[in-house]
Amino acid sequence: MDLRGPSLYFLLIFLLGIAVRFSPSGASISSKDVNPPYPKAISDLKESIVKGLGFQDEDFKISGFDLRDALVGRSVSYEFDVEIDNKVIPLKLLEDVNRWEFVDLPIFRVERGEENGLVERRRLENQVPVLAPFTLAGPMELWIQDAKDMRISLPHDVDAGELRKVILADGAVVTVKGARSVSLRHPIELPLPFNRTTNGFASGLLALAEYLRQASLTEGGPLLSLRIVGPTSLTSPTSQSSPSANKLKIKRLAPGLVELSSVSKMKAISTIDLQGETTAILTPHQYTTLWPVTSVNGSNSNLLGFEALLTNVLGPKASQKGSFKLLKADVSAQTFVKIGFGVEKKLKEGDGFNWEGYPEWRTKPESVRMHFEVLAKVDGDKVVPERVVQVDPITIEDTVAPSVLMGNVSMSKTPIIYPPPNPFTL
Repeated sequence: MDLRGPSLYFLLIFLLGIAVRFSPSGASISSKDVNPPYPKAISDLKESIVKGLGFQDEDFKISGFDLRDALVGRSVSYEFDVEIDNKVIPLKLLEDVNRWEFVDLPIFRVERGEENGLVERRRLENQVPVLAPFTLAGPMELWIQDAKDMRISLPHDVDAGELRKVILADGAVVTVKGARSVSLRHPIELPLPFNRTTNGFASGLLALAEYLRQASLTEGGPLLSLRIVGPTSLTSPTSQSSPSANKLKIKRLAPGLVELSSVSKMKAISTIDLQGETTAILTPHQYTTLWPVTSVNGSNSNLLGFEALLTNVLGPKASQKGSFKLLKADVSAQTFVKIGFGVEKKLKEGDGFNWEGYPEWRTKPESVRMHFEVLAKVDGDKVVPERVVQVDPITIEDTVAPSVLMGNVSMSKTPIIYPPPNPFTL
């Protein structure tokens, strides 16, 4: 018997299998995952949401979290801790995101091959959100963090080295650009009553700010201290009427410590224009802006909203003599992510679903599907959920046969209705 033919055939099959098994294309096909794993940041986000919703593992199933549908936006977060009668009340405010974009964040990426998407996503590598430029007026002290290449202009550039602390003397005004966050370093005590007016001007907050400024001017009084993270420059703001009015002089007190003071002996500061965006007017007797952030006018909408919120928090204490403490004040630029997902939950007795009005001819579902949307904050390599809200999905209209609407009556028994004649009908 001649076995060369079959043996050669099986040998070719064997060699072909080995070639496919160890070829690069075969390796790529075998290693390709149809459902690639989520990045660690998104996996941790899902776990925190599950714990927050309080669902049991066997009762629900989560779907969605498609990173291709994730929207990224920038906003400003305000966090305050107010102590009233030894009770700490945390306040957290968030400005509305004006623009949502499809952005490719580094934390969204998984080690896998290139993907083709219908929507082109913009790469966002090292673009850290920053606050809009703001102006600070002394007397106060600034502690600088994460700003090795910060530029100082008085109004000309000055080589002051790597600064850790900057003291602003009375009358000195600087514009801060590129800061990621500003926070209060030490708690401050503020007097009561809190007199709020309704003339569209935050006079109550301006009165508290003026109290702090006067306390800082007294000998031995507490000096307001702020921590600024990541500023790119401290510049002397320009004045339209007198360019030399806001010049500053620098005094080196120690390595990394300088003092900035005003060259002019005038107590009044003319109009300050930050690239045509804000206007601050200071006079010797009255501050129409919020000290020390003199780029915020007293009629600012955010300032008016916070004054109304503080009045509600203080309650009856607002009209009584006393004091309260501001333990924490933090303003920071944040990156937020908005992702939608669905939850399918099995229905059980006692879940509280009301079947009243549900059609008898329809089969009652064994599970219910809910749609949610999570708003999360990007904090380094983590995504921290801020708010999870239930959203209404797209409603689907039911189509019902006419016989069902007529109570399953035969069409032959349906009465015939003749509409009145129309003279314009041919």
